[in-house]
Amino acid sequence: MDAADLGQHISKRYNEELERLRNGVLSMGGLVESQLESAVQAVVVGDSELGLRVARDDYKVNRMEVTIDEACSRILATRQPAASDLRLIVAIIKTITDLERIGDEAEKIGFLASRLASMERPSDRYRELKTLGDHVQLMVHNSLDAFARLDAKAALATVKLDDQVDDEYDSITRQCITFMMEDPRTISRVMNVTWVARALERIGDHAKNICEYVIYMVHGKDVRHTDSEAIEREVIKGGKA
Repeated sequence: MDAADLGQHISKRYNEELERLRNGVLSMGGLVESQLESAVQAVVVGDSELGLRVARDDYKVNRMEVTIDEACSRILATRQPAASDLRLIVAIIKTITDLERIGDEAEKIGFLASRLASMERPSDRYRELKTLGDHVQLMVHNSLDAFARLDAKAALATVKLDDQVDDEYDSITRQCITFMMEDPRTISRVMNVTWVARALERIGDHAKNICEYVIYMVHGKDVRHTDSEAIEREVIKGGKA
């Protein structure tokens, strides 16, 4: 499937409906990216107000999900899409669900940033969290770029980044346990750090999911719950078809 396929329908209006759906997903993705970036920044710089603003704005993400989902339902009911068009609609419905969940995790990070801002800040200014946050933001950005270009190879490359995110999350978790054991006075702050790291790790998982939907759109193969090596074989096989 290629982006140009959307221009091959006899009905110009149908083509426009599909294009609006794609653009709607990308607009929602842009908002989610902005929310995530602000949430991570709020943690790193200790900005309570920024964190709370991220949390308050989550309703915008939810509203966009509902709007896009309703548009998908209308197309399913009135156009009865088949083949690649049906895969596109299914993938969009799944993608906006993951984007909404990324928004939820960003909201959570915003609240946690507000809590952390009122606590003593470590000398490293949450360097590990910033690194994890940067990598997760890259995953989200790349997954949306792969969606926009229907690029299965780019989606595969982003899927592979999830292993690095998982390793960084595990490292932060181990550090947090050590800190709490060495100084019980840090437990409250360190628990909040752990929850931020967990939220970021989950966002990475959602970005990975979006990439798997891109591969489904392009190759018609469901690669969920499949290891990265098997996904790579599927992408290579599909590329030769």
